[in-house]
Amino acid sequence: MALPIETGQPGVIVIGETEPKDELSMPWNVIVHNDPINLMSYVAMVFMRVFGYPRARAETLMLEVHQKGRSLVWSGGRERAELYVHQLHSYQLLATMEKSGA
Repeated sequence: MALPIETGQPGVIVIGETEPKDELSMPWNVIVHNDPINLMSYVAMVFMRVFGYPRARAETLMLEVHQKGRSLVWSGGRERAELYVHQLHSYQLLATMEKSGA
């Protein structure tokens, strides 16, 4: 349900779903989860393409996904995290995002 939000300006009230600025600016983690379908070399290649990681870092993250079932592959602002998750999905990788510290 949308609640009125006081803007601090006289006579201006915003109605709608809004998120506090802290929520948007706090760090978000992009997590890639293991799946039985994608080859490890493919996952490393995706990390290099999406994040621009060098091969060594991409392979380290890929091995973490493979061995531990998941890996934190990037952390930062929410909008960029959403973009990365969307890009990873377009490569058929299982990716999620979560608040840092969650």
